[in-house]
Amino acid sequence: MRKIRTIFAMLFILVLASCQNQNEQEKADLIISGGTIYTVNENMPTVEAVAVKNNKIIFAGAATQIDQYKNDDTKVIDLQGKTMTPGFIEGHGHFMGLGYNELNVDLLQTKSFDEVIQKVKEAVDAAEPGQWITGRGWHQSKWNELPENTINGFPLHHAISEVSPNNPVYLRHASGHAGMANEKAMQIAGVLPLSKESMANLDVEGGEIFRDEQGNPTGVFNERAMTLITKHIPESTPEKDRKAFELAVKASHRNGITSFHDAGIGKENIALYRKMKEEGKLNVRMYAMLTGWDPELLEEWYEKGIEVDSSHLLTIRSIKLNCDGALGSRGAWLLKEYTDQPGHFGHETLPMSFVYTTSQKALENGFQVCSHAIGDRANREILDRYEKAMQEQPGKTEDHRFRIEHAQHLHPDDIPRFAELGVIPAMQAVHMSSDRPWAIDRLGEKRIKEGAYMWQALLESGVPIVNGTDVPVEPIDPLASFYASVTRKTLKGKPEGGYEPEQKMTREQALRSYTLDAAYGAFEEDIKGSIEIGKLADFTVFDKDIMTVEENEILKTNVAITIFDGKVVYQK
Repeated sequence: MRKIRTIFAMLFILVLASCQNQNEQEKADLIISGGTIYTVNENMPTVEAVAVKNNKIIFAGAATQIDQYKNDDTKVIDLQGKTMTPGFIEGHGHFMGLGYNELNVDLLQTKSFDEVIQKVKEAVDAAEPGQWITGRGWHQSKWNELPENTINGFPLHHAISEVSPNNPVYLRHASGHAGMANEKAMQIAGVLPLSKESMANLDVEGGEIFRDEQGNPTGVFNERAMTLITKHIPESTPEKDRKAFELAVKASHRNGITSFHDAGIGKENIALYRKMKEEGKLNVRMYAMLTGWDPELLEEWYEKGIEVDSSHLLTIRSIKLNCDGALGSRGAWLLKEYTDQPGHFGHETLPMSFVYTTSQKALENGFQVCSHAIGDRANREILDRYEKAMQEQPGKTEDHRFRIEHAQHLHPDDIPRFAELGVIPAMQAVHMSSDRPWAIDRLGEKRIKEGAYMWQALLESGVPIVNGTDVPVEPIDPLASFYASVTRKTLKGKPEGGYEPEQKMTREQALRSYTLDAAYGAFEEDIKGSIEIGKLADFTVFDKDIMTVEENEILKTNVAITIFDGKVVYQK
């Protein structure tokens, strides 16, 4: 009898301890309430309060129930009427490019060639003679006016060369698919002056050197011809890389970005990201795509296999292929010639045979393929290669989630193929806002209306869209892409009603494209992208309700707070 009483006593103590532990576990580290909270959960679209413990959501519901999760150690954030969403995900960008744009000459906001020249002069004045001056972000189609002399719509190098006689200069186009070099840089590269013999030897497959009437380079190098200059630019230093990385993290937090799909990285960046993770500085969830420019790197990873981080900070399971150029530089690969350059069809910058073999090997080894394609021919050719690889390995296509990055201009016949093949379009809505006013010159009205920036057509076909900015092609600000998604207007609010308004996203679709659908594009919808119990505590707080404010108020909205891994990492 005594033994039975002892057993019951021990059981009682265990049950009591269990209840106490359970009660302790239910106490939150962080409670957020006092504003509208959009969950991107169809079963409960909004909640009044959220509780977090150990970087996970433990409650999302009514404010009347939140006190049970509070104790003396719980931090409480009162939104004071602000709006919270899941942490925004940059669905296609270049992380180190973002950081280096903050370190080098930033030309994203320049409105004229004169502004570019002035920025270069300021950089030269602060540099040592012979030091390379590099920058990025200029876009001639976004300037208020073009300089007097242009070739193919691009400026000539002479004015930049005049202010930088002793410093080599290379300025990457905003698209990343062209660049301008000054005279000093071209001399170092051996492309100035040019003889007839050297001109023939400098032709680059998949690229071109823009030339004047005498056959000399204008300074603009398009697509793969850029390597003639860039191979002479000194490599970065580890110290500068770390600085660029840290600046990119801060820029992400300022803009409410808690996760980042890094579109194409090599061994050096992988090593840097791992180092930053070890030091506790990888404060953005990184979904990294291996660069297809390094076949040896791909083979190494096929043998190694995918790497899914249990801490959800650095995951490597996809491959980025660059298959054509940009529309602005007329590098996008088209089925029919450019309207404003007859006889020109753009560039196939990567052999389609490589897309096919990469797709085969990716399916065999569990990797996702993410192929850059802007022109309608590039999109069709890639879909063809994806389809062929899938047909040959039907047992390995159940959840491949292959993507096409940009999918900017499609032939109408290819729009339904995305859903049929399960291919995800990763489209940066802000490109429509920036490019549409002049893109019609490249493609003509018919092709624009039937196949450019076809967001609603793709969504209605049954595929999700991954949104983003392609930073540093565009600023990382997600509200610019959100605004473009729902208005189809330029960032100046033109035209009234928007371009091809039938292709607008609803605000709910636009929010999903930056959260849950972006998470789906990285196989991560079960751990983030919506505010639900068990998911990671990444949140973005805006000072206005982006789901209800007038259209013209969206771009006046600011990120007020960014919460990453259950901790406030930015507060305005």
